[in-house]
Amino acid sequence: MLFNSLTFVLFIAIVIGVFSLRFPWRMRKTFLLLASYAFYAAWNPPFVILLWISTVVDWLVARRMHRVQQPGRRRFLLWVSLAVNLGMLGFFKYGQFLLASFSELVAMAGIVYVPPELGIILPIGISFYTFQTLSYTIDVYLRRADPEESFLDFALFVTFFPQLVAGPIVRPHQLIPQFKQPVVATRNQLFWGLFLLTIGLFEKVVLADAALSAISNTVFNSPQPVASLDAWAAMLAFSGQIFFDFAGYSLCAIGVAMSLGFSLPDNFRCPYAASGFSDFWSRWHISLSGWLRDYLYIPLGGNRQGRARTQLNLILTMLLGGLWHGAAWRFVVWGGTHGAYLVIERWLRQIFPREIPGTSAAVKIPVTLATFLAVSLTWVLFRAETFSDAVDFYIALVGMHQQPVLWLETFDFLLCGVVVAGMLSVQWWMRDRRFEDVVARCPWWAIAVFWSALLILIVLARGESSAFIYFQF
Repeated sequence: MLFNSLTFVLFIAIVIGVFSLRFPWRMRKTFLLLASYAFYAAWNPPFVILLWISTVVDWLVARRMHRVQQPGRRRFLLWVSLAVNLGMLGFFKYGQFLLASFSELVAMAGIVYVPPELGIILPIGISFYTFQTLSYTIDVYLRRADPEESFLDFALFVTFFPQLVAGPIVRPHQLIPQFKQPVVATRNQLFWGLFLLTIGLFEKVVLADAALSAISNTVFNSPQPVASLDAWAAMLAFSGQIFFDFAGYSLCAIGVAMSLGFSLPDNFRCPYAASGFSDFWSRWHISLSGWLRDYLYIPLGGNRQGRARTQLNLILTMLLGGLWHGAAWRFVVWGGTHGAYLVIERWLRQIFPREIPGTSAAVKIPVTLATFLAVSLTWVLFRAETFSDAVDFYIALVGMHQQPVLWLETFDFLLCGVVVAGMLSVQWWMRDRRFEDVVARCPWWAIAVFWSALLILIVLARGESSAFIYFQF
């Protein structure tokens, strides 16, 4: 069930209406849990079983782990949770990839092995809810938190439908305490929730799909070599598309949760206004970058074991972050490239401590644009279907194809330029501002006109509902 579908409009209207009734709190939470299962089952009902397995295993393991004092037994229980969750993730997401990689490896030794076609269907959102449940068991193992006593509250934490399939990746302490006391969305929460939902849908339906997707799809799906100008336009268009698509989903998730009376953390803070790559990762997919920092980078040693080890930890963290996004070597290269960006940035900060990004107004804008360009170059690895396609696209960017084809029209270039320039300008202006503060200073009639315009554009631009890009991860 897609946020940008009429089915979801009916679904959320029913959920908000029923959840707002004055039934006992446990009954309302049970209804919300069943609604979350129905939301997930709309894609493929049997995959709800995977949610049940993760929920039951982690709840039981954490409770047992809390009672056991022997380090060896506690470690064994942690490994049970890791094996179940990462085992399911590994099979469904990486099974075919591992077989293909093994086939390529043995082929180097002259051994011919044709892996079977497993026909595995990737359960939607499995990467997100796997990380979410793992954070719970790891926190209990490290004694950062006590196990949850209420199975209903824990099951709702794992399955909460607004952020179930594409985040934000919520930590237990951010959501479970909100289930302890009865909540009813206030008028202000309902206003903000529906307002954020509208903005998220506008970003997805109008900007990502209607304005930019056709430009990127036309060029990236070209059966012939493309011209350099087309390649640059398509790369910038996809940079805007993936932001509006994913940030739009996150706003929808936050808005829907708020309409029910719950709070979810921000997942984006003007990432294309970042001055440098560490700043970018503090603004882009914040819940994932925070998870990788706390559960991978810091356990590896973080920056506590010398410069060389810090650089290695950054590279390893980003490599695994890239692999989390997709079962293909191009995602690993994407992660490695961002790891290299972070290492180079640290090196530059040590050489030019007073002239590096963010310390001087004279360099902030060009450094921000350079950061956006460098990030955009890596998005090619996301959009290309194969690694060889990505290489061909990079060749097109530097104009080295013979007899390239020019696919885009003048209007496409103008549309791409206006949307991308507008995106960068708005993010630059909003980089140190809070959206709530900006809206609070606007008169009510201006908000009403703006909101109405967004709704009209969503209705006019809406064609076939397309899935959010991050659903594939």
